[in-house]
Amino acid sequence: MKKLLSLALGILTAIGGFVDIGDLVVNAQVGARFDLSMGLVVAVGVLGICVFAEMSGRVAVCSKRPTFDLVRERLGPRMGLLNLVASLIVTALTFVAEIGGVALALALISSVNPLLIVPLVGLMVWLVLWRAKFSLMENVLGLLGLALIVFAVALWKLGPDWGDLGHQMFTAAKPGDETWTTYAYYAVALFGAAMTPYEVFFFSSGGVEEGWEEKDLSTMRANVFVGFPLGGLLSLAIAGCASTLFGPLGVDVASLSQVALPVGVALGKIGLAVVLVGFVAATFGAACETGLSTGYSLGQYFGWQWGKYVKPGGATRFHLVLVVATFLAVGILMTGVDPILVTEASVVGSAVALPLTYFPILVVANDKDYMGEHINGPLANALGTVYLVLVVLAAVAALPLLVITGMGS
Repeated sequence: MKKLLSLALGILTAIGGFVDIGDLVVNAQVGARFDLSMGLVVAVGVLGICVFAEMSGRVAVCSKRPTFDLVRERLGPRMGLLNLVASLIVTALTFVAEIGGVALALALISSVNPLLIVPLVGLMVWLVLWRAKFSLMENVLGLLGLALIVFAVALWKLGPDWGDLGHQMFTAAKPGDETWTTYAYYAVALFGAAMTPYEVFFFSSGGVEEGWEEKDLSTMRANVFVGFPLGGLLSLAIAGCASTLFGPLGVDVASLSQVALPVGVALGKIGLAVVLVGFVAATFGAACETGLSTGYSLGQYFGWQWGKYVKPGGATRFHLVLVVATFLAVGILMTGVDPILVTEASVVGSAVALPLTYFPILVVANDKDYMGEHINGPLANALGTVYLVLVVLAAVAALPLLVITGMGS
């Protein structure tokens, strides 16, 4: 049982990183509009985040320090500051969207206006970040987030043509009424969502919080190679459900209630209740993950005491960042901004920030002074180099595609 619970960090990271409010909607949108023709993009993204999360976790194990801390030390304050600013903007935007996503999910349950729920959600998130133990947070939210597996059950129950879905997965084809620029925009968005920068920073910081040692390398790798592929499979299941139900009808997905509809059609009220639990757990877990990441990045760059393993009185500036970030997120949402649009914008911003995140990780993972005998091997370096090329291409293409397609509309 203890070994199973040790996988909870990877599960929480996967649920929070792959299946947050933006991905819940974007994967359904892509499935409804493009079927599973972007399934390979998800697979490529999963492999990429596995490569760099494993490096990041290995750095944390070997150095007992989080990746962001070492980036500043190894590459200097200027490169570290670029990394800080880029990742902090994306993480802060995502934090706003996740708090809004929790409110949207609770609104589906209660029928209360989401704006009335936002302040309560902000308070709940802050209380968890302030008082809850890290292990309790990851175990409860990570495991409850597994309720989203109901999408896989619903897909099976909907009875799609499995041969057709498999063909779509390996065919980069678009419907006749879509343009290739729109197709490319969503491909870059899915890739950016899979490799969001805060995922690796949260993962390595979480390893330090849990006191990983060299003997925990196998547990760390199990977290990576179970958690992230699980998130990818959930993404494909959401897209598959939308493709099966909405694709033939030409329906465009624009709300969280539409994302849940295929589960309700396939499994009735029980399935709907389970998916709503998954929505709340996944978005709340993502809110905690991104909220902590704002504090992690600032604390580690400036050398403050940080972390949930430290009592609030011993990490005052870290906890002040969490308070300010939560307050600002709630304030932004109270203006009536759409959390889904905020997340889609953050996904594009994530694609732009990818090179600044992953190049430093690759450098540190090859530094023998930090890594000792656990420096990157030939396979890790080859995959890391290939993905650096891909993230640079995604970063260059992201903003032009955003403008040309009007955010995929």
